[in-house]
Amino acid sequence: MRVCVATIVHHPEDARIMHRQIRALLDAGHEVTYVAPFSHFNVTPAAGLTAVDVPYDAAYGRARTALKRGVKGADLVIAHEHRLLRVLPYRRPPVVWDVREEVSDGRRARALRRHHVITPATMPEATQVAAAPPPPGDTRVVHLGRLTADNGVRELIGLAERLVPYGIRMDLIGAAGPGVRPLLRDAQRVGLLDWFGHVPHRHALRMTQGALAGLSLTRPPGGTPTKILDYMGRGLPVVTTSPGAPLVEPAGCGLTVPLDVNGILDAVLDLREDPLRRLALGRRGHAHALAHHHWPDHAAAFVARMEDWAGVPVVTHSLAV
Repeated sequence: MRVCVATIVHHPEDARIMHRQIRALLDAGHEVTYVAPFSHFNVTPAAGLTAVDVPYDAAYGRARTALKRGVKGADLVIAHEHRLLRVLPYRRPPVVWDVREEVSDGRRARALRRHHVITPATMPEATQVAAAPPPPGDTRVVHLGRLTADNGVRELIGLAERLVPYGIRMDLIGAAGPGVRPLLRDAQRVGLLDWFGHVPHRHALRMTQGALAGLSLTRPPGGTPTKILDYMGRGLPVVTTSPGAPLVEPAGCGLTVPLDVNGILDAVLDLREDPLRRLALGRRGHAHALAHHHWPDHAAAFVARMEDWAGVPVVTHSLAV
């Protein structure tokens, strides 16, 4: 099977796209053409891929041109933004829309009439769960993933400043949108936090281990932030705003707070003062992630579903992890 995977806004090393979906397809012996903004993020495409470079957030014409190249000879297209559905070539294979953003019921219903759709209901969110992560510490908090105003960058910086007197550092692991990069550089320059930029996925996950808490400060309504699963998979208590509650509360693995620096600070300090509680939260999150969200348990089902939608013969896969 030949699959065209396409994004115009995500980092080419996005964990969901590259390290779960594409890697599962490659490990199952399928060919993948990857349309992504490689040059914008200064990324060299991974071995085994056919790469098609596209400008970041490309305009209609350039996105259509790149996608037309990508779908040539493909048996299936996996699109990661709704906007890509509007630039699909007339002659194309079956299309899968991987829904990650909040969309109206009407838009989703229209897409379902014409395309296949991946949602958490059809394909569970997942991560690479560590076998035996270290217990949570008490000297640093972490934020994993892309940094934008909607992901609470200003609140993160404000929190970092408030944590300094308590001897708690903040590690920010992920690329940043252009509008917030100056704020992050200034905060790092004066010693409020450590911003590492984009880090390869497996290494980034290891960097989170042993932190006091993983932070998810997405603004409502927002989609469910999957970074929470990464924290759970590494045994970290989670401090999240309301969009993360659907993951945190059923697992009993963290605290839901308003998007307010004072409230977030109180939650972090409460966890610091109660090592038994943060250990229990981390263990519950890790157990829940291992039982329900460990990607190797879902990879073969993902590949089989893509094969079914592409109309290729079904085979049994044993995927590398």
